[in-house]
Amino acid sequence: MRITVTVDGTRYTDEVEPRTLLVHYLRNQLGKVGTVVGCDTSNCGACTVHLNGQSVKSCSVLAVQADGAEVTTIEGLARDGELHPVQQAFRDNHALQCGFCTPGMIMQALDLLSENPDPDEKAVREGLEGNLCRCTGYQNIVRAVRDAAERMRPGAGPAAERVGETTGTATASSMGGGAE
Repeated sequence: MRITVTVDGTRYTDEVEPRTLLVHYLRNQLGKVGTVVGCDTSNCGACTVHLNGQSVKSCSVLAVQADGAEVTTIEGLARDGELHPVQQAFRDNHALQCGFCTPGMIMQALDLLSENPDPDEKAVREGLEGNLCRCTGYQNIVRAVRDAAERMRPGAGPAAERVGETTGTATASSMGGGAE
């Protein structure tokens, strides 16, 4: 089947097998390897991306279901080599250990912040409950999301995904923007 999808601001038209999962299309056909395959069962959230501004687990969405849609991956957050405020908050708060869950956590955190721009600890934990981290114990992740909320006031969401304001000197590739 032929699909046309806009990924991280670039429009692509490709032939895909009807059974191809969005995560495999992003990784294998477009080279968006920051979106990782964790479990292939939608349990871990490592493959979370935004589909038309809403977070989805890309291992549970067929590529053909994204036809005509806009997809934002972790690679699409940084601008001109500068990290998105959520990425920077994760870095500054040491909210990763092995880093495998980080792209999905960041994408889910953006979705959470678009719905609740000032979450308390309980709201952050509930908002991230579909994304698993097997290393950190979540304390620094929760701290990073709350820090990101402060950095992104007055709100977040699809418009914030295009924000170019960040602090620090980390690069996009150091926060899931192209790492395998």
